[in-house]
Amino acid sequence: MYLVAAILIGLINRMPEEQFVRSFIVGCKDMIGVALVIAVAKGINVIMNDANITDTILSWAEGMVVGLDSGVFAVVSYVAHIILAFFIPSSSGLATVSMPLMGPMSDFAGVNRDIVVTAYQLGSGWINLFAPTAATVVAGLAIANVPYGRFFKWVVPYVAAIFACSCIILYIAA
Repeated sequence: MYLVAAILIGLINRMPEEQFVRSFIVGCKDMIGVALVIAVAKGINVIMNDANITDTILSWAEGMVVGLDSGVFAVVSYVAHIILAFFIPSSSGLATVSMPLMGPMSDFAGVNRDIVVTAYQLGSGWINLFAPTAATVVAGLAIANVPYGRFFKWVVPYVAAIFACSCIILYIAA
């Protein structure tokens, strides 16, 4: 789809072939990091499934979440996704790593899977508002010439309020 769209844009703009190829390669450089994160995350998923690591983790986690209050499970799922999202800033990579575990765990806890998806979305979105591992934050601060420390001090009250509201909403929803 990207290739077809790029070719159409090049034709519409009447770009010379050499300029089009250079522009296309520059665009591919931006996407290669995302592709590698997704590939590595999928590789981890395959290894975990083939070595029965996923089953072992799920078996261990089942004992922890069975009988757990559904609201507490939703909030814990939210916090777990925040921690994972800090280390895996790619939302698709995060989903590839976390959903094969969190989906079945929600079944054990008696929580609808849509709550886990909401926790994933909230966690990924929340941490990417201010995390130094979020490329958009770092790039935006660099463009604006704002030191990360000053930005962090300014944004803490807002992200704390968002975190608290998200926990309350997840608890009520579950």
